[in-house]
Amino acid sequence: MTAMPRPNGEQSSLRHYLDRPQIGPTALRVLLGGRLRRLRQERDITRVQAGKEIRASDAKITRLERGQVGFKQRDVADLLTLYHVLDEAERADYVEMARQASLPGWWHRYNDVLESWFELHVGLEEAASLIRTYEVQFLPGLLQTPEYARVVTRLGYPDAPESKINRLVELRMERQKLLTRGGAPRLWAVVDEAVLRRPFGGPAVVRRQMEHLMEVAELPNVTLQIAPFSVGAMAAAGTPITILRFSEPDLPDKVYLENLTGAVYLDKQEEIDQYSLIMDRLVTEANPPQEAADYLKGLIDQYS
Repeated sequence: MTAMPRPNGEQSSLRHYLDRPQIGPTALRVLLGGRLRRLRQERDITRVQAGKEIRASDAKITRLERGQVGFKQRDVADLLTLYHVLDEAERADYVEMARQASLPGWWHRYNDVLESWFELHVGLEEAASLIRTYEVQFLPGLLQTPEYARVVTRLGYPDAPESKINRLVELRMERQKLLTRGGAPRLWAVVDEAVLRRPFGGPAVVRRQMEHLMEVAELPNVTLQIAPFSVGAMAAAGTPITILRFSEPDLPDKVYLENLTGAVYLDKQEEIDQYSLIMDRLVTEANPPQEAADYLKGLIDQYS
């Protein structure tokens, strides 16, 4: 599945994005950061100069422009002055976007267990129109049962108290609600055969997980493919990949690469193209979606 090109044309006005709760605070944060980065570059102002204007480092400007941290309304106003944006109505829209981008999303209820590097992903996931993901170790979090999620979460937090494990599993189940809400994103998941062969939690947990996969794959917005061991080295990525696409033209695609203790977010076009090509190869070499049900039925029989 090749990523569709972005629509051409002028950027949408900030007013277009205000008071639209379906976009969400995280997406607004990314939009605002991108707009401010564009203004800074157009005025030929360095990150160091911008950082000094808001009493911060150039590293903070980088994080702000990437949407990784929230904006203070005062900082936005100061940057707009530095960037020679003096029209009061335009400034008001920027400041209002900063306010809305700082509003808590539902996931803020889980700040006691939500890793800071993962918070951005949860917020972007909420705003995405298409989520393409490839998994080589565990099933995608959006497709896990509570029992399976508990087992794999415990692997990542072997010394955590049971209360934290419960909260992390609850967070994962809350994330899954986006698949059945109004305006749900499309999820295209390619799962390595090795993932399905690992008996996490024992026969009963695996059997229920396979049954759940069959059920979720029936949703009109979910496509599931299994990449068999025979997938060639040119297609196999060897690491999990998630590519997020958004319906808003001002929001760039994001590649999300997670490891045990953190994550990397990529949005440069050459990086998007590289990982999109990998996903396209995986989709081509994986078993067709219509064969997933029979494969899962065979696994269910083995664990019965």
